[in-house]
This record gives sequence, C-alpha cells and structure tokens, in this order.
Amino acid sequence: MGDGSRQFRTFTIITVGEGPNYDGNGQITTSKLATYDELVSFLKDQDTRQPAMDLEVIGQTVKGRDIHLVKYISDPAKPTILYLTQQHGNEQLTTEGAMAFVKHLGTGKSGDILDGVNILIVPMLNADGAMGDVNFPLDDYLAKGDRHMTRYNAEEVDLNRDHVAKIQPETQALHTNVMRKYSIDYMIDLHHQGTRSERDGKLVSGSILYPTTPNADPAVVEMSKQLGAVVFNNVDSTGWGHLGKYVGGSAETISRNGITVEYGIATLLFEMRGMSDHYLDGYALGLRSNGYLIQQTVTTLTATAAAIADGSIADADTSFWDSLDTQTSRPGEEADDE
Repeated sequence: MGDGSRQFRTFTIITVGEGPNYDGNGQITTSKLATYDELVSFLKDQDTRQPAMDLEVIGQTVKGRDIHLVKYISDPAKPTILYLTQQHGNEQLTTEGAMAFVKHLGTGKSGDILDGVNILIVPMLNADGAMGDVNFPLDDYLAKGDRHMTRYNAEEVDLNRDHVAKIQPETQALHTNVMRKYSIDYMIDLHHQGTRSERDGKLVSGSILYPTTPNADPAVVEMSKQLGAVVFNNVDSTGWGHLGKYVGGSAETISRNGITVEYGIATLLFEMRGMSDHYLDGYALGLRSNGYLIQQTVTTLTATAAAIADGSIADADTSFWDSLDTQTSRPGEEADDE
C-alpha cells in the first residue's frame, strides 16, 4: 500500500453487541489494521487528491514518528470541530473510521458538509503505542503473529492522563500546535472500552459522556450534551448501534474535562466496544466485529459535522441524557478506563 491507495474492506454488520469476544472466535489479530506507514501513505495520497484538504505535521512521538493533522479549513469564521483518535495505541478502529471519513470527504459523499464547518482530524496521536514500538515488554498481549498494540506511549505513559502537565511530546504537540493554534468549538475524543458493558440487558456498541468536572462552564457542557445528542440519535437508531452513558471521572488530566476547562471547547467522549489488542481477555474483541465499529465511527463523524454545518446542533434535545442509563459491566469484566 505504498502508493497510498488504501483499500477499505467491506464488513458485515452484525447484531449489536454480539460480535465475537476473544473466547468466541479464538483469534485476536492486528494484521488487517493500517500500520503507521500505511496511514501516512494514505493521508499523503488524499492530500494530493483533495483540494480542500491540507496535511500538517504537528510534532513527533517519543520514537520520532511524525504526528499528522488533517485540516479542512475554508473560513476561520465557520465553527470548527476536532476529531481525536488513538490517544491509546490499542484503540484503532476509530482511526480506521476516520480514514474512511477522510476518503468520503474527498469523493463528495460528505463533501457538501464542508460548506458550513471546518474539520480537524488527528488520526493517530499515539503512533508508537499503535505500532508496539515501546520501551517496555508486550509479551502478555493477545494479538498472535502480528504487531502488538498498547494503550501507552513508548515511555509507558497514558497520554489521556497528561492534559494538565503536558509532559509527553505527543500531548505537547496536540496542545501547542492544535488546541492553541486553531479556534475550535467542538471536539470528539474517540476511544475503545471493554467488550462486556451493557445497557438494558444488551451489550453496548459504545458509550458517550460529556465533561463532568465542576470547573466546566455550564454553557459549554450544554453544547457538549448537544454533541452527544446528535451522536446518540444517529447511532442508537441504526439497529446495530446501542449506546450507554459512560462511567467517567472528573479529573482534568483527562482530555474530556481538561480541554473543556482550559480552552472552553465542547467535548464528547465516545468509547467504542472492544480493543484491538490487550493483555486482558475481556477487553480484546474478535476481528469480525470490525465492520460495525468502523461504521459507527463514520456515522459519528459524518452526523456531527453535518449538524454543526447546517446549524441543527443548536436545536438538539439534550433531555435524553436524563434517562440514558449508565452502562454496567457483566460479571467477569473489570471496570472500563477512558
């Protein structure tokens, strides 16, 4: 795939939440997921093909890999949304979805959205963790015969706990060259959680949450809830999507909280079901579930960008949050951790 023409595979959409767990198909593999080099090749190819797209390097990882920012900015006066993926290197299906979204923007399938919104995408913040190129052993991870993927960066630091101190180069790059450089109104931070969280007795396809720190501006929290309403209405209605309310803390070291307080940006956490690799059986998900989780990401990005572009997000009804049940974990799964 050196020419950047990455082919997106067609996946079968299956019943929500019932995709095979690790013990269901006995195989965790990362070979079908884009490597860092394949991602970069794809982004550079799309940059040459799409007049509306710009590609910027915002910094480097611990191991010296360039961190890329995809930009669709036609008018700084338009509202701007940032999509952030793979703060945790073993959470890649959101990156696969972001790549598909970029391709859609270039083919006209979603291109009209750009008339009303600026879009920024950081498609792989933690490239070292995604490639398993780290300074600690990954012998206990589950992926067989492929590269291992870990939550942490090369120095075994959780980047989503570094949004106050900003010690790691990846976090510094994000804050210095994205958060402080561009006027951002909304952000969705895309993650993965375990495989056995449920709502109303059914396994969820993902979970969402707005900022919960008491230091957040209530008006910005309301905007965050509107962002969540757009996601919920477009995903939960598909038949294969089933969302719960995430159990999340109020620490401002987490991007969902810290970025809201520091920059006044409306933020939403979206935790997709299952991780690409892990050392716990209950967190890794069989590859046959890739299809609906990638599509869930594409749906999320397309729907939120469209709602911001046409202004309908301002009318989004946030009352659903009052009745949305917080997801619970089926026996045998440890608590999720954003």
